Amino acid sequence: MVFVLLITAPPAHISAWHAYYFAESALAQGHEIKPFFYGDGVAVANRLLCPAQDEISLAQLWCNLSAIHQLELPVCVAAALRRGVCDADNAHRHQLEGDNLQTGFSLAGLGILTEGLITADRVLSFIGDSA
Repeated sequence: MVFVLLITAPPAHISAWHAYYFAESALAQGHEIKPFFYGDGVAVANRLLCPAQDEISLAQLWCNLSAIHQLELPVCVAAALRRGVCDADNAHRHQLEGDNLQTGFSLAGLGILTEGLITADRVLSFIGDSA
């Protein structure tokens, strides 16, 4: 089964962690997952986030899972730029002083999400609190 995971919860929110643990479990059972980070969920790809010493890095968990299962970790480019997350290309294009996209993640357009939705058997949304 192919699952698209639409992750809009910020990294500190329990739903963001549920998305990761769902992905880990689904992959262990032989399913395919296609995560897509959108809205506040893009913050997981900010390499400048620094969890406390006794906390696990959600970004590192996703990167490890990606390396093991050859997963792409697309992050919505528009949502990322609005929230201060950018890669080197966009930093140069927008004349920013630096980039902060975590290695392993990539900026992508909504076309990637759309392609995933077309091929998915199920779509799960992991949302944070609404303001």
